[in-house]
Amino acid sequence: MTAIDQSRTVAVVGTGTMGQGIAQVALAAGHPVRLYDAVPGRAGEAADAIGARLDRLVEKGRMDAPERDAARARLRPAADLAELADAALVVEAVLEQLSVKQELFTALEEIVADDCLLATNTSSLSVTAVAGALRHPGRFVGLHFFNPAPLLPLVEVVSGNATDEATATRAWATAAAWGKTPVRCADLPGFIVNRIARPFYAEAFAVYEEQGADPATIDAVLRESGGFKMGPFELTDLIGQDVNEAVTRSVWESFFHSPKFLPSLAQRRLVESRRLGRKSGHGWFSYAEGAPKPAPHTAEPAEAPEYVVIEGDLGPAGELTAMIREAGIEVRQKDEDRGTRLVLPSGGQLVLADGQTSVEFRDVVYFDLALDYRAATRIALSAADHTGDDTLAQATGLFQALGKQVSVIGDVPGMIVARTVAMLADLALDAVAKGVATKEDIDTAMRLGVNYPLGPIEWNDSLGRDWAWELLHNLHESVPTGRYARSLALHQWSYATSQEDAS
Repeated sequence: MTAIDQSRTVAVVGTGTMGQGIAQVALAAGHPVRLYDAVPGRAGEAADAIGARLDRLVEKGRMDAPERDAARARLRPAADLAELADAALVVEAVLEQLSVKQELFTALEEIVADDCLLATNTSSLSVTAVAGALRHPGRFVGLHFFNPAPLLPLVEVVSGNATDEATATRAWATAAAWGKTPVRCADLPGFIVNRIARPFYAEAFAVYEEQGADPATIDAVLRESGGFKMGPFELTDLIGQDVNEAVTRSVWESFFHSPKFLPSLAQRRLVESRRLGRKSGHGWFSYAEGAPKPAPHTAEPAEAPEYVVIEGDLGPAGELTAMIREAGIEVRQKDEDRGTRLVLPSGGQLVLADGQTSVEFRDVVYFDLALDYRAATRIALSAADHTGDDTLAQATGLFQALGKQVSVIGDVPGMIVARTVAMLADLALDAVAKGVATKEDIDTAMRLGVNYPLGPIEWNDSLGRDWAWELLHNLHESVPTGRYARSLALHQWSYATSQEDAS
């Protein structure tokens, strides 16, 4: 099935930010575009706004003036739905209310031709439910663009229960012809991105609620150790706390209040107090004029140990062995299968986060996972009250000698990056097992839709077959609420990988 020919009209209903962005994408692909909005005059205003953005593209040298003029000539506001009769595709971007969308598409079905594709840009409602009011739901599909639509490449092509395969295929081909990167997914709550991204926010908020660290420190650790472009606190301030919390609550309710998607009480309090982020001047952080930028907790300089003893295999932190030697610190290695740990001159242990807490051991400091230990500029350490002062100081000095800033956080199981990555991997594998999307499409969606440094399944593969499995097992033992219960898919993946290793 080929893409919709660029000579055919694309109609966009709803002329807010998303509607205008989608219209601009279709225009850039060469289609005639019709804009409709239920509020009189708003479609004309949107057409003017799109024209102004095209002017700016010309000023920046990203579009030729003749190309802009041709695009403007193809853009026309519509005063009535009947003017969309010649459309080959209608994309809706109106209010996120099921009844509103159903009423709109029921009306459109009486106007457009039988071969016209009908698409919703919903991010939270069921595509199947929206199509449920139609006589011919087979031609209905989800086309979920990401904001800003002209810039972000990802489009989730969502098949409802009644969507014809030919419809989804043609929608996918059309998005690809528009220069986007489309991924296919089933109509399950949150689709791909909004479903799998929940732990990125939820685990950070949980660490904060557990008094493990302040928002600025958690953000810094996820950026500078985890490789994420933004931390969850600054990102939700940018998105809007009300918007982000509403998506979390929608996914949680759609999964019948599953503890894996439990919303944050601290975020709810922000919304209730109207501290919504940048748009209100205050969220997790203050955006008032002159307000200081919050700084992460950073440990004072400490002396590096003269030597460390590495027992067994450091697993995902294996690169540290070479880095420690390069820093001029003696490495004494014991070939023992005793897990991922270093022994410091104090006698205390330095252990990669594994979902347990320091309180369970005599003298232990945990260190967090890093996407790339060489590239990381910050490492989080976690210690209990009874951890020896010398052990914590030597652990701090060790990582400082490797060129890292050190943030010491509270004794929370799984720390920050490690528990986030493990939960992302578990949800991603579970989504594959439940037919939401393929592994490849999930990794692509998470890299392009929310700018993750690696797709969660790719990341899990790189960490080894037992890493996420064991960390979540220990987290579940520490916090037996069901939130960290491992999915059957993660168990099956771990078992299948062990069989491959054995063969």
